[in-house]
Amino acid sequence: MIKFLDLKKVTELHGNEIHEAAKRVIDGGWYLLGDATRTFEQHYAEYIGTKHCIGVGNGLDALTLIYRAYIEMGVMKEGDEVIVPANTYIASILAVSKNNLVPVLVEPRMDTLEIDDSLIEEHITERTRSIMIVHLYGRCAYTEKIKVLCEKYHLKLIEDNAQAHGCTYGNHQHLPPNIQHPIKTGALGDAAGHSFYPGKNMGALGDGGAVTTNDDKLADIIRALGNYGSGKKYEFRYKGYNSRLDEIQAAILDAKLSYLDNDNRHRQRIAEYYYEHISNPLIHLPLRTDDKQNVYHIFPVFCERRDTFQAFLAERGIQTLIHYPIPPHHQECYKEWNTLQLPITERISREELSLPVSQVMTLEEAAEVVEALNAFTSF
Repeated sequence: MIKFLDLKKVTELHGNEIHEAAKRVIDGGWYLLGDATRTFEQHYAEYIGTKHCIGVGNGLDALTLIYRAYIEMGVMKEGDEVIVPANTYIASILAVSKNNLVPVLVEPRMDTLEIDDSLIEEHITERTRSIMIVHLYGRCAYTEKIKVLCEKYHLKLIEDNAQAHGCTYGNHQHLPPNIQHPIKTGALGDAAGHSFYPGKNMGALGDGGAVTTNDDKLADIIRALGNYGSGKKYEFRYKGYNSRLDEIQAAILDAKLSYLDNDNRHRQRIAEYYYEHISNPLIHLPLRTDDKQNVYHIFPVFCERRDTFQAFLAERGIQTLIHYPIPPHHQECYKEWNTLQLPITERISREELSLPVSQVMTLEEAAEVVEALNAFTSF
């Protein structure tokens, strides 16, 4: 059987370093807000290219704390609007709602699967304060047009980088005029939320997350908010949360960070094989980008008979997943949106199927997947 993602093998890939990192923390006797967390925060900030990295409990908390911090700063207030992609995992939208801000859904492009920047401006109102882009599937969602809109309307650009660790915008051959060198996702906007859920390209052995930003004040407030609202022990500036990256997870992530680019390159090789060898006209692939701008957290394909297609692959020992079978506006928790018609988002949820791709998958396994895909018929 070819697993969608073999987490046991992923951990074994750098097993010695992971075990050593955990042992150092266990033997050291300090398990929260210690040297391991500070070291990882420094290294990850340097890797992303930002002044600050603040470790938090998970990716949802990272995004939630960003918007809460802006409210504390007076940049936003309850009832303000945040533009978000309609095609995303629910956490992107929950972070907005949890702060009593109003998510405004914008359709994606079918070829890129990311928010359609040509539709954003018509959704901007006098209450709009932010645009959230989601680097979904590991693909860079940033565009120069989005940057221009943020500048024109004085909007905060927030990145959901939960699925795109190591992804970049721009390459040395084709850089926009105002970009001097490729920039990593997580450093493109005013702040970014990162998830280190175990299945991510760089995953912890449990929950974990981080915020990256160049804004000194924002970073200071987020760090306090995640520690009960405290910047100094027993002194509380804000009504905060308990959302902290623990020492063991920080040490494990720091051990894995130096391998991230190589792990992503392997994912890109698997994706390259898929693009070059999938030839079934019943199976549609998203637009191929420069690999630096896609780290292939997920490799999505599309089929009108998706459920039959998935069953066909399962019979041949190939595990697949659907990202995501119910779009946010059809979820029970957002009943007020259930009558919305968002045809592109709905088509994606109806036809999308995610193929196996990981840093431990072999090209031989990729070939087996392709052989099965190309053998699928409509009968």
